[in-house]
Amino acid sequence: MKKKNEIDIRVRYGETDQMGVVYHGNYPQYLEVARTEWLRNLGVSYKLMEENGVMLPVISLSINYKKSALYDEVLKVKTQLVKMPGVKIEFYYEIWNEKGELIASANTVLAFINMKTKKPMKCPDYILEKIAIKQL
Repeated sequence: MKKKNEIDIRVRYGETDQMGVVYHGNYPQYLEVARTEWLRNLGVSYKLMEENGVMLPVISLSINYKKSALYDEVLKVKTQLVKMPGVKIEFYYEIWNEKGELIASANTVLAFINMKTKKPMKCPDYILEKIAIKQL
């Protein structure tokens, strides 16, 4: 899978402790922003999915911390689709600091859920089509 996206996120003061180090619980928020922008870059938004009766909750999250992110740093979050989605969609992430050091890697799995039935569903065709077009 080659579908990748990169975004920059500046670490805000409220995301850090008194030593200026990003609290570990803030990393999932960075991943969410990156994943949302990955979808937006594809031409899909959470709003559009919800209007079409689809929810996309996270069902698995794994983060490997390597170095600390610091206050006011601009982090580069690279997001990559792992494989074509079925009922689930999986992403791999890398977070890099301004020095070009890998500070964290992560993986999330989300499930496509029908909002009416609250049951898993296949990835909507309009999303699969957009992914296929981006692969060309």
